[in-house]
Amino acid sequence: MTFDLRMTRQLPAPPEEVFDAYTDAEKQKIWFTILDEQPGIVEIEVDLRVGGQQTAVWGPSPDMLFREAQTFVEIDRPHRLVTESIGSGPDGVTMTTRIEITFEENDGGTMMTVAQSGFPAPEIRDFFVGEVWAGAFARIEAFLARESGPEPAHA
Repeated sequence: MTFDLRMTRQLPAPPEEVFDAYTDAEKQKIWFTILDEQPGIVEIEVDLRVGGQQTAVWGPSPDMLFREAQTFVEIDRPHRLVTESIGSGPDGVTMTTRIEITFEENDGGTMMTVAQSGFPAPEIRDFFVGEVWAGAFARIEAFLARESGPEPAHA
């Protein structure tokens, strides 16, 4: 038996901008640490094509790194993204899940919905709900808000 999650967040930008923030390696490197007082290690590479991979390594220090390799299964920019993910924590334990994300235009912004399946235990799924995805949504939202901030005054 496996466990699934489904989370939704309204974000303050059009679907194209949200999709690109989520899939562009340079933008990810910014939002991954945007809320951190002490930035840690973040290495991200993205080959955004069906069959391509996104690899990420992150954590507070070299001995506390998380690793994830996502293979792109479906890409429909800026509406939908499906990946198969293999992740591991600092303890070396690995987990394979499927992640389906939709980006729907909604009320001048984007409703981003994440459905992730294949968690081996409810405690791990709940950690992803309360920490991983909640944190990712908060960071992407902060990044998008910063990117669409007020225009600088012209002198």
